[in-house]
Amino acid sequence: MDSLGHLMGTPQLLALAAALGWVSGIRLYAAVFLVGAAGYLGWIALPAGLQVLEHPGVLAASGFMCFIEFFADKIPFIDTVWDTVHTFIRIPAGAALAAGVLGADGPAAAWIAAILGGTLAATSHAAKLTTRAAVNTSPEPFSNIFVSLFEDGFVVFMLWLAATHPALFAVVLLLSIALAIVLLVVLVKFLRTVLRGLQSFVAGRGAPQGNP
Repeated sequence: MDSLGHLMGTPQLLALAAALGWVSGIRLYAAVFLVGAAGYLGWIALPAGLQVLEHPGVLAASGFMCFIEFFADKIPFIDTVWDTVHTFIRIPAGAALAAGVLGADGPAAAWIAAILGGTLAATSHAAKLTTRAAVNTSPEPFSNIFVSLFEDGFVVFMLWLAATHPALFAVVLLLSIALAIVLLVVLVKFLRTVLRGLQSFVAGRGAPQGNP
């Protein structure tokens, strides 16, 4: 995005496909709106499969949903409900967006991009859902807001990095995938421990009292 009408070469296209897959699992509507706006404003020349994102109607719809998600994602427990519902939206959307980047290279390239994009979206979504569920175990709301704002900035950063520095983006993406896997392993164990504790607490309260 370093000049108006910046044409994307193969490294940028590959990076954009991976970036759209990855960030779709975190902020789908922000990804659609930001990429569409960048194309509409002439900052980048979007590939044919993504030019529909420049349409004013698509920009209005994605911008509205981005606005809603920005606030929903910062309310404890509402964010988890939102993420759970979007399990059925973010993953196929990430696959479709990645396929749109490379679709002009033929159906094989589009299918490969869709599979990889969907996998990246599923991984980032699972890490986000698990992380936010763990954060929601804290009684104060500020950690939730902080994590959500970090995710907002991270999505913008990854899209910018993919368009301007694809090699560096690849390194950051690999590190992000590794961190996501670690978070999934650690936090799933943590949440299981919390659930077992709650079950024990409820069972203890519900147990009949013995005669004195």
